[in-house]
Amino acid sequence: ASEDAKKVVEEERACARVKIESARAAAQRVVQAFHEHEMKTRSTEKQKDFEQLMREVQEARRIKMLHQPSRVMHMEHELQALRIQYAEKSMSSVQLRKELARNKRLEENMNQLYELEGLESLGSSLHIIPREDTAPDISTCAIQWYRIQSEGNKKELIPGATKSVYSPEPFDVGRLLQAEIVLGAESITIATTGPIDPAAGLGSYVEALLRKHETEFNVVLIRMNGENHASNSIHVFHVGRLSIKLSKGKTILAREFYSSSMQLCGVRGGGNAAAQTLFWQVKKGLSFTLAFQSERERNAAMMLARRFAFDCNITLAGPDDQASSGT
Repeated sequence: ASEDAKKVVEEERACARVKIESARAAAQRVVQAFHEHEMKTRSTEKQKDFEQLMREVQEARRIKMLHQPSRVMHMEHELQALRIQYAEKSMSSVQLRKELARNKRLEENMNQLYELEGLESLGSSLHIIPREDTAPDISTCAIQWYRIQSEGNKKELIPGATKSVYSPEPFDVGRLLQAEIVLGAESITIATTGPIDPAAGLGSYVEALLRKHETEFNVVLIRMNGENHASNSIHVFHVGRLSIKLSKGKTILAREFYSSSMQLCGVRGGGNAAAQTLFWQVKKGLSFTLAFQSERERNAAMMLARRFAFDCNITLAGPDDQASSGT
């Protein structure tokens, strides 16, 4: 009985030890799971805190930038200066190529008495000048300027362009210009070395103006109906989506919707300010010659008016210009 009792006690002790070890293992697993959960919670909280800190830093940088407009303006000025330098370099490259082509052409035409002087681009003026002192005076000669398509050599007369000076207008961009001089029974032809180039930045400037309902340009009234205008006071030339208006203060000198009788072109009679001057025929019997503050303003006004007129199915051109001319 004693031996049996000892055996039962040992068995019970062994069972108790197994249960205790099992309970300890279970408790250990619970503690480990609790620690892991706590670590994950802390890691998630740290990640949230980090993200919140990043958002606060970004917001602080944005607020700091808003309170430093001078720095932003400085960066904008630097970008603008780089754009201007790039445009100048591009223009210089184009002019060098044209100068090389011109020199080559002059070498091939050594007997040519006259040549064209001036930049072959929109906003400039081209002058017919003699190459030699012995060349005849052309002040009394008949002169006629023409546009020539770069492809096909189609020749188009430019009405009114009969002087030794001609200022290209938007119609001339992408085309060659040619002048014919009649010296008695002989006819001399001189032409640009290449197509007329657009003015740098003019296209983007006009595109920005197209978003407006109306654009105003300060002008000086030079002639009215062909007669010189004595006053040199400032007038305002309004170019709108449906009409053009000329005013001085509250007084409206002319206002007209786009129509087939309206004409608009650069002044083709020569002169030092021809590149800044515009001819506007409001309707038959009423016309104005206007001088703008710059060549860019004049060309922008013409391009803007022609684009708006085109939207109204009207082609704005000069007197006797071909209706097929592009805008």
